[in-house]
Amino acid sequence: MKNLVLLLLIFLGSHALFGQGTDFVLLKRGTKQKSQIRFYPGEEITYKSTKIDYYVTDVIQKIDQNYIYLSENILSPESITAIDIRDKDRRNSTLRALTVLTMGAGVILIGAESINSIYHDQEFSISSGVGLASGILIGTSLALIPLRYKTFKNSGRNKIQLIQMRMD
Repeated sequence: MKNLVLLLLIFLGSHALFGQGTDFVLLKRGTKQKSQIRFYPGEEITYKSTKIDYYVTDVIQKIDQNYIYLSENILSPESITAIDIRDKDRRNSTLRALTVLTMGAGVILIGAESINSIYHDQEFSISSGVGLASGILIGTSLALIPLRYKTFKNSGRNKIQLIQMRMD
């Protein structure tokens, strides 16, 4: 009997937790899930609006049907021209990891070659093939840095949507 009551309480508690929705700001670029970014209340958002020509960082307090209530401002999605997504976009973490990986491989390769030459020949030398390979790896990592997604511009196919998921 105790197990049945415990199971019933767990079921009702989990149903109440899953029944509550959360509001969020959806930055949508196309229909793919990978290109969608969500900002929830309590998170910081860095944006540029039509009234202010520079980026402002603010905290989302609440989301309504037509407005985003920030701690210092109230915005409509149409008044936002760009949002800084450097830390929010998942694709940036992949590009950052690839950059660090190739840079590390280039540095380790040239470091291992120089230590190996000092150990075997008692003088510092780097062979041309290893120098070329490590230079290509380091150059590739430096070329990957500007490829990261920096801003979400609210124009064209890009859309900012306010999603309310409440059980009223």
